[in-house]
Amino acid sequence: MNQAEKREVTEIVISAGADFVKTATGFNGGGATVEDIELISNISQGKIGVKAAEGIRTYEDAVKMIEAGATRIGASGAVAIIQNRKSNANY
Repeated sequence: MNQAEKREVTEIVISAGADFVKTATGFNGGGATVEDIELISNISQGKIGVKAAEGIRTYEDAVKMIEAGATRIGASGAVAIIQNRKSNANY
């Protein structure tokens, strides 16, 4: 998905009244990037939460996403991340 499509989808999600927009589902590969979180956060301007999901494996990854504007983190290895260990969860 290109930047224009991401912008359009974010605007649609906001206008639909959702509480959050999520970066990925985990089913198609890819995942949250700092650049995507920054883009979505800038578009949403606090009107909607931003959930960074998929590919967050370390505490440092989570911090980068929060600094970029994520208001929620989706990670299957949350316990390892909180304990400052790398998650190797694959689901």
